[in-house]
Amino acid sequence: MNKALRGKIGTYIGVVLIIVWGLAPCYWMIVTALRDPADTFSTSLWPTNLTFSNFTAALDPDAKVNFTRALMNSLIIAGATTLVALIVGVFTAYALSRFDFRGKYFVTGIILGASMFPVVALVTPLFQMFTDLGWIGSYKALIIPNISFVLPLTVYTLTSFFSELPWELEEAARIDGATRGQAFRLIMLPLAAPALFTTAILAFIATVNEYLLALQLSSDKTAPVTVAMAKFSGTDPFVTPYTSIMAGGTLVMIPLVIMVLIFQRRIIAGLTAGGVKS
Repeated sequence: MNKALRGKIGTYIGVVLIIVWGLAPCYWMIVTALRDPADTFSTSLWPTNLTFSNFTAALDPDAKVNFTRALMNSLIIAGATTLVALIVGVFTAYALSRFDFRGKYFVTGIILGASMFPVVALVTPLFQMFTDLGWIGSYKALIIPNISFVLPLTVYTLTSFFSELPWELEEAARIDGATRGQAFRLIMLPLAAPALFTTAILAFIATVNEYLLALQLSSDKTAPVTVAMAKFSGTDPFVTPYTSIMAGGTLVMIPLVIMVLIFQRRIIAGLTAGGVKS
């Protein structure tokens, strides 16, 4: 066996191991969701006593935790957070990459520092402030903090991309009579589409996964899926309904996987953009 063939085999083995490592928890969650509750702790790699009753239980509108409402809440919170963060992040990233101004690197450092601030340190002050404002249990109390968490990610991803765009195209558009706003909207934004898709999806997923603040700042009407799954209970208060919880997790995972599969080309293009200087 020559060296090149051994290298290819090693690469394929490594790829398979990474895929198995990444997908094994998802596979086990789906298998558990399809099992009869009596077989919750079965170690079989395949569903035993296959049933879809766990999905019915998870989506039961008469259950103590309304999972359907929680899914809609997550969609509203993540959608609003992503939209605002993307709009603000695009203009901020454009300014940081295109213009030289006093305090530019200070602003960049502040954004970086905000991204590193621990969420747990913000729970108590945010809870106190939103209590005084009467916002506890509202969408505002969940959307505004999430914007501050995903905005640094948005700014840094887009800044690195905008820095690699050919500014000559914008200058050519301005020479042809376009205003700076028109050049930005008609020339630069279409070029930045891969990075925009990537940033939007990453921000959306990060918001959906947020739990700590949502647990403290939401109510039964505004609780997202992370909180709903933590509070999920079955008919027996002394038995944790693991199979129904796994069914709920599967329901949350499916739309995210579909979204990633649909936009995978743009995601990959956005993640690799700016990686090589021309």
